[in-house]
Amino acid sequence: MAKTKSVFVCQNCGSESSKWIGKCYSCGEWNTFVEEVVITGKAKSDVFIGAEDAPRAKPVPVSGIEVDKLPRIDTGMDELNRVLGGGMVPGSIVLLGGEPGIGKSTLVLQMALKLTHCKILYVSGEESPQQIKLRANRLMPDNASHCLVLSETSLERILNHVNQEKPDILIVDSIQTLEREGIESAPGSVSQIRESTAAILRVAKERNLPVLLIGHINKEGSLAGPKVLEHMVDVVLQFEGDRNYMYRIIRSVKNRFGSTSELGIFEMQGSGLREVSNPSEMLLAHQDEDMSGIAICAAIEGMRPFLIEVQALASTAAYGNPQRSSTGFDLRRLNMLLAVLEKRAGFKLAAKDVFLNIAGGLKVTDPAIDLAVVSAILSSNTDLPVSRDVCLTGEVGLSGEIRPVTRIEQRISEAEKLGFKTIVVPRYNKGIDFSKFDIKVIQTGKIEEAFRQLFA
Repeated sequence: MAKTKSVFVCQNCGSESSKWIGKCYSCGEWNTFVEEVVITGKAKSDVFIGAEDAPRAKPVPVSGIEVDKLPRIDTGMDELNRVLGGGMVPGSIVLLGGEPGIGKSTLVLQMALKLTHCKILYVSGEESPQQIKLRANRLMPDNASHCLVLSETSLERILNHVNQEKPDILIVDSIQTLEREGIESAPGSVSQIRESTAAILRVAKERNLPVLLIGHINKEGSLAGPKVLEHMVDVVLQFEGDRNYMYRIIRSVKNRFGSTSELGIFEMQGSGLREVSNPSEMLLAHQDEDMSGIAICAAIEGMRPFLIEVQALASTAAYGNPQRSSTGFDLRRLNMLLAVLEKRAGFKLAAKDVFLNIAGGLKVTDPAIDLAVVSAILSSNTDLPVSRDVCLTGEVGLSGEIRPVTRIEQRISEAEKLGFKTIVVPRYNKGIDFSKFDIKVIQTGKIEEAFRQLFA
């Protein structure tokens, strides 16, 4: 017979304890244990009742498994389709996370209004139907009778509406607001999120129903709730951006049906999110005159190339300790590049304040931006501008060499398409015919050689 007992569960990591403790022994957080009631203690007879009659899965060889091509549901947004791998897969669960106010609800509602050929059930536990209607009028004033709005937090009632309406797509905003009967903990706790997601997962797989969940994030920037939440879903998307800029980026953290290297870019406007098909033009500031401290890099984010502007400022330190500040670029890598300039190239920057900024509010992780970073710093230090017709790409090693980068042809093609006349690339990218490009390609192996080419 099933029994109930009380356990204390950490709301940060999901660890269980038989008694309340102040500090979690697993994650180290304080005052995160909450008492919850769980069902346990099933008798062995209950486990084996009807075991002989229950259908069993049989092991089959890999060669004997038939694989059908997974159909995709077009979301109506090319940038979102790219990140999903071509669209939503029936029966899949997509988890979309992001900071408050970044535009998660706007993105999913805009997608729902565009899918006029699908019946959509939009469940909101945070907003009233009137609030959703006001946003829908701003995004798409036309009548959207295919999108059904439900303001509800009870999971049992939501699943009853799913049985009655039989939608083609289910949207839940957000998973942290749902609550199941029989679980005494508050909505947003580890038990509520885990059990609610498990119930939705079961319905999605049985009905072949694609589900889009919106999730909150905590102060560390990761998805709130237990880590098992990310393991249960099929796709995890991260929606990010700087509030001082209008650009938003959606990244794929996990994708069972596609690549995790894709990236989608949107621009927040008064009428909703606009897809940015050519991000290079938006990230480059069009200036007529050359200015020191600015270098253009041909970067790769995901599978798409685009050009970004790197801005640097090097000035004499006004105080005893020189400052190192970076926006959109790893500060530890910036310190490493400054050490390389000091040791290998002979530039005295130990007593200089160095500030670095990636234009457009982007966070770039591509190592090929290293050459543009050191060039912008040196340009600001010597007050010599880098020509606006020159583009750079290359990873800088600790010995001062410029290491090869991936997809060099895509980077060169993007620079040529945007009208650049010269691009500086690593010398060690072998097997590439640079003569097929109209742009001038300069190959260099050391940062000193690159500086001579830029500031000759």
